[in-house]
Amino acid sequence: MVDQTIVDRIKQDINGNDVVLYMKGTPVFPQCGFSAAVVGVLSHVGVQFKGVNILEDPGLRQGLKEFSNWPTFPQLYVKGELVGGCDIVREMYESGELQQLLADKGIKTGAAV
Repeated sequence: MVDQTIVDRIKQDINGNDVVLYMKGTPVFPQCGFSAAVVGVLSHVGVQFKGVNILEDPGLRQGLKEFSNWPTFPQLYVKGELVGGCDIVREMYESGELQQLLADKGIKTGAAV
């Protein structure tokens, strides 16, 4: 069972930021290839996002797995909803679905971001 303080922290992150990436490492220094790939997609789309390093907090890492019912990282949230991990984000980007989702949610993208 997930600790309530961890659930509160997750909810605060995903409800307080349009786009949140729970990842291994940081956006500047990703510490796994999958996290680096999602950072690359988000950077290419030109969307601002909050990166959260799950390696710094084992409780958060485990809590997220239970909260999202998603066993792996990275985990991308848009407007409070789990989008998915690396493969899903990459497929959505390649098909244009990710860009459409961001537009539908009113999230600005582009090089000027």
